[in-house]
Amino acid sequence: MPVDDTPDTLHRRLARFNAARLRPGIPSPRWKNDLEQEHACRLLEGEFIEGLRASVQAAASAACGNAAHFLAWFESLERTGPGQGHPLFNWLAQEATLPQMRWFLTQEAAGEAGFEDLLAYAQVKLPPQPKLECARNFWDEMGHGKQSAMHGQMLEQMVRELDLHPAIDTTVWESLALANTMVALATTRRYAFHAIGALGVIELTAPGRVKQVATGMRRLGLGGRARAYFDLHAALDVSHSRAWNREVILPLVEADPACGQFIAEGALMRLACGERCFERYSAELRQAEEVAAC
Repeated sequence: MPVDDTPDTLHRRLARFNAARLRPGIPSPRWKNDLEQEHACRLLEGEFIEGLRASVQAAASAACGNAAHFLAWFESLERTGPGQGHPLFNWLAQEATLPQMRWFLTQEAAGEAGFEDLLAYAQVKLPPQPKLECARNFWDEMGHGKQSAMHGQMLEQMVRELDLHPAIDTTVWESLALANTMVALATTRRYAFHAIGALGVIELTAPGRVKQVATGMRRLGLGGRARAYFDLHAALDVSHSRAWNREVILPLVEADPACGQFIAEGALMRLACGERCFERYSAELRQAEEVAAC
């Protein structure tokens, strides 16, 4: 990372870059200049990702072994992975006020990279069995063809229902870094196995957290339309995780045990980014409480 790029400026820059490059565009006479700018951002992205990889490589090596050992290690992340059981979520369920919950939900919405789009990128050229499971998962994410049931649309519905205004400039850099990490892994084929681990660990660990968020929203009187995204994932991701582990991770590691290191790194990278978010959210909310008490 260049010395003038703090985490805050880096991840806002990458977030804007990702928003622009993933959005459908049209041909431009400035395409060569655009490529030069993209190259600069991809270098920054690569340096960030490699630094994050280095921070988890030693822990990921514990997953090495046969496929059965790997799967047992991977499933244990639900209990022992970074950020699991973080007190933020029990606090959201039991104590958060409506303004605090709204702030949290705004940060989460701004940092959402779009699971269905990440999945679409990640499945490219996978072997048939993992690719078929990605397709089944994608069809669920797309609401089985019904627009109102698309998971991304359900999240947008929550944003509208609660009149939230997620934006890059008002989002903590840790939330942007999580989204930037997921986009980097999914769109860069040298990180294809990392993306599999990161997506899989979302399915594995999300149900407990989203259930607590939904509990807090219900306690605060927020209606079913606002809660629908969280209520759905509290249940659906449990079955998604079982299928992902059985149909995607297990056959990939059976076919090539060496890829397990990279799947493990991706999972730990995603969890580490999440844990960093939870810590920052907690610090921001504590500070806001202290200011309000003065």
